[in-house]
Amino acid sequence: MAKIQWKPVENALTTPRSYRAQVVPHNTPGYEEMATDISALNPNYNADLIRSLAPLMMDWIQTRLINGDRVTLEDAFSFHITISGRLDGPDSPLPEDDDLLHVKAYASRPFVEKVRKEARLERLPMSKKQPLITSAEDTKLKLTDVLNPDGVLHLTGNNLFFNEDDPDCSCVLQGTRSGETKQTTFASISNSEILLVPDIPTQTDPWNNEYTVSVSTQYTEHGTVRTGTFGRKLRTPLNITLGNGNGILTDNADAPYVTVDGGNLAQNETVRIQVVQDLHEGLLFFNLMDIHKNGKQGDPVRVSGNGPCTLPGFTGSGLTSLDLTVQKYSKLMEMIRNDYGGRLVDVLRVEGGD
Repeated sequence: MAKIQWKPVENALTTPRSYRAQVVPHNTPGYEEMATDISALNPNYNADLIRSLAPLMMDWIQTRLINGDRVTLEDAFSFHITISGRLDGPDSPLPEDDDLLHVKAYASRPFVEKVRKEARLERLPMSKKQPLITSAEDTKLKLTDVLNPDGVLHLTGNNLFFNEDDPDCSCVLQGTRSGETKQTTFASISNSEILLVPDIPTQTDPWNNEYTVSVSTQYTEHGTVRTGTFGRKLRTPLNITLGNGNGILTDNADAPYVTVDGGNLAQNETVRIQVVQDLHEGLLFFNLMDIHKNGKQGDPVRVSGNGPCTLPGFTGSGLTSLDLTVQKYSKLMEMIRNDYGGRLVDVLRVEGGD
């Protein structure tokens, strides 16, 4: 029996540095492989018949779920539907959201226990030598994971050095929706750090402020070009004019997940907005913060679905409140969970409208 292979990989979301075990699949089998394997173990069952029945089983599960059932395949898997969204009252209608319904699938305890009992593990070595970016910080704002057009980006890590005159080697900023630029203005390049004045590509819409940074290099004269991409996304500050409905807290989507509707502003100010995910309760908590790391914060506001909310300011801020509308709650929740480790922060340069 083949072993489950795994290798240690760096966990970019933890400080101090830690590692996690990542499973490395041998293959990604589908219906074809399933039919062949079952038929080989059970010659009385024709592979073509199995191949034709497998998609029908999936269609049957899907139809049952559409019809409001919960499907339980004993000692295997269960499937059911959940609904996301906030209701203001017991008689309130469901919010209008294309992503309102979710399909959940869970393995049964006997299924999991058999896998745990019979599986054997095999450790693989860490990946071959390549650039490893472990942190990114804007030196002007002194904030991590911020890509500031008015600052200097400081990358740290291992094996980062490259020859900037070599056309095959580079440091690249790429928008997650559109745009890519090879960086050209460096203060220093070494194995442990890179300092650069970022040339940030423009993306399709102003709320698309999410970027990746990667380094490509060669370790020998005729060696293979190896590329390392930072495990976290970088985000540029967003210019917000109250009353313009500017989008914030979004990834590469063609419509913003959250919009700024208005607020009370005594003077133009740069602040941060934070969203923290509570997976246990299935909620998001929004609050405003000042621009300094570990600085002042406003009280968090609990948000459980699409709709308006108002965030209070913090002590000493000229922005005493900020009015938002959550447009795509489920998309925002999914992005924060999958791409940001449960916490997302945007820098906002807020000015008053006409």
